Amino acid sequence: MCPTGELLKDIPLFQLLDDSEREVLASKLELVRFAAAEPVFQIGDPGDAIYIIASGEAEVFFRNDTGERMVLERPGKGDFFGELSFLENGSRQASVCAATEMETFRLKHADLRAFLESRPHAAMHLLAAMSRRLRATSEQLRHTATRNVNEEVEDHRSVVQKAADAIAAFSGSIPFLLIHVVFFAFWLTVNSVHIPGIPQWDPFPFGFLTLAVSLEAIFLSVFVLLSQNRQAAKERVRADIEYDVNLKAELEVAHLHEKLDHIHCEMLSRLEKLQAAVCPPEKD
Repeated sequence: MCPTGELLKDIPLFQLLDDSEREVLASKLELVRFAAAEPVFQIGDPGDAIYIIASGEAEVFFRNDTGERMVLERPGKGDFFGELSFLENGSRQASVCAATEMETFRLKHADLRAFLESRPHAAMHLLAAMSRRLRATSEQLRHTATRNVNEEVEDHRSVVQKAADAIAAFSGSIPFLLIHVVFFAFWLTVNSVHIPGIPQWDPFPFGFLTLAVSLEAIFLSVFVLLSQNRQAAKERVRADIEYDVNLKAELEVAHLHEKLDHIHCEMLSRLEKLQAAVCPPEKD
């Protein structure tokens, strides 16, 4: 498969280039194939190339401090990845593997650098496209710590757990109390006072009623305990989510401090330059 400028026309990173610029850039692309689940690069690897997907899908991911695999995106045909570390010639900030059999076009750093040196105005087009990509990724990561604890737990309930929750909720309600008051009053009245036409099936000391109430209490306590255990599990999930939210807030505050320190240092540097320009040092 030979890359052409028409292929680059569908790539967001190169959409703002003109036809001649895309044709020159396409001549520098190298076709690379990957098998399913084959790694393309790992986090920390040198960012010496950008990859444009001709067919198949890739998976961009990293692992957090707890070892959990977090998938950032699954780029497909016409998408690209590896642009950030590629443009700054730094290390990879995430790992990428082939989700399916994949064909990509690889553009090396030296080739893009030579291209931009010959056409400096194209760099602004590339930076504009990359800025849109970075903004979308930042917006996606902004909400990673926000989760609904009820959705996290409800999705995994079994039939028994759903029944236990329903029974536990009903057993603590006023209708449940009223039903038992009416039932016990009817039972005790019929079996204590002779009513013509209604036989007394459980006379004093009401042994059958005692057995029925005991069995009900046993089964009801089991369902309530099951529901309480599930509620305890929900509280653990809630605590984990609150920890994630607090950690994210702490990281955001630290990031703001870094920005303020950077702005402060830059302002001091500019003030020193202005002071030197306004009041040059006296010559001896």
